[in-house]
Amino acid sequence: MSASVLYDAPGPKARARNIVYSVIGSILVIGLVALIVYRLYDKGEFEGAKWDIFNYSGIRENIVDGLLATLKVFAMAAVLSLVLAVVLCVGRLSEHKPVRWVATAFVELFRSIPLLITIFALWVGIVDALLPISVSIKPMWALVIGLGIYNACVQAEVLRAGINSVPKGQREAAYAIGMRKTQVMMTILMPQAVRAMMPTIISQLVVTLKDTSLGYIILYPELLQTARLIASNTTVNGDYPYVPTVIVIGTIYIVLCLALSALATWIEKRGRRAKTGIKPADAAPPAEAGQAQL
Repeated sequence: MSASVLYDAPGPKARARNIVYSVIGSILVIGLVALIVYRLYDKGEFEGAKWDIFNYSGIRENIVDGLLATLKVFAMAAVLSLVLAVVLCVGRLSEHKPVRWVATAFVELFRSIPLLITIFALWVGIVDALLPISVSIKPMWALVIGLGIYNACVQAEVLRAGINSVPKGQREAAYAIGMRKTQVMMTILMPQAVRAMMPTIISQLVVTLKDTSLGYIILYPELLQTARLIASNTTVNGDYPYVPTVIVIGTIYIVLCLALSALATWIEKRGRRAKTGIKPADAAPPAEAGQAQL
């Protein structure tokens, strides 16, 4: 029997009790899922006619268009959030108090404001003033900027935690050999912080992907808005196929999030296998006695 500082290894009775609890919990979860499926089946949500709507080329094209719109916003918001996160992180760690105060105020402000309010405020106000362009593009930029700002604040804190986790001796050694602050940050601290916090960074990108569904509020044609239009404009035997549409669109979201999670796992494993450090130089052959005297 082994134990750690924070956790005592369970004994035979505790292990048996944990097994019983796990079995009971699994039975309850399976029973709840079975009940939900039965109720949906009893209401006719699994009738073939309600699922045949996805064989129509028009509906498939709408789903593909919504998927592309979602990925487009996600890609731009992800890039914006990562770039802005580096700037905010460096600002929060700056030795200049005004810079540090401004970066801290920006991060705390937009972390405190609900993301939906930020997106809606950009859509109804600031975007109209800054982007006098067609109405169809305004919701996209409001969603991109809102997602980028909020997630940049979160990613900045993640990077700051990663930089603070780097041993101080590395920073002091870099300054001792004459490196400037920018060189220390960009060549020593930031790469190690990114590598250490990569799973968390990817996890926040998953959150960014899911938050693209907030474009539904500002009528941006992403997946959730597409699902609403499909379900509310299509009737099957007098009923609206909300449940089949939610299941299909929800499955697409799950696949996208699982793909990003798999990417995080792959990057983490690859980082562990990567060969890092400085390769020691080969030893020179010993000098002869006469050469040593010269």
